[in-house]
Amino acid sequence: MNGDNPAQAVLPEGWPRPKGYANGVVAQGRMLFIAGMIGWDADGRFHTDDFGGQARQALQNVADVLKAAGGSGDNIVRMTWYVTDKREYLAAGREVGRAFREIIGHYDIAMTAVEVKALIEDRAKVEIEATAVLPS
Repeated sequence: MNGDNPAQAVLPEGWPRPKGYANGVVAQGRMLFIAGMIGWDADGRFHTDDFGGQARQALQNVADVLKAAGGSGDNIVRMTWYVTDKREYLAAGREVGRAFREIIGHYDIAMTAVEVKALIEDRAKVEIEATAVLPS
């Protein structure tokens, strides 16, 4: 752990490195809990019904909250994705991965993805919540 990134991915000995997430993360610092972010802009408007586009916007919303707290994507230690259609999520994998790399920047995050029946906002296809640890 260094001063800029108080988190470190954990990989048990002999386990293969997972693709797109970390098995565990240790961190120390100030904790930031980010509520579920969906694919609408700051004014509550959806610009697309495309899964990849909504995921990009939800990730940007997460990044905007991080920035407001003085952090960046490097500070995220845990993320949970709620998706309304796992096939649509998987089909958008390349687009989602590109957005993730551009907005968040790394995959050393303990992540979970869950398919749900629906989200509170009917038009939403994905909701992402995150936990970040900011340097003390």
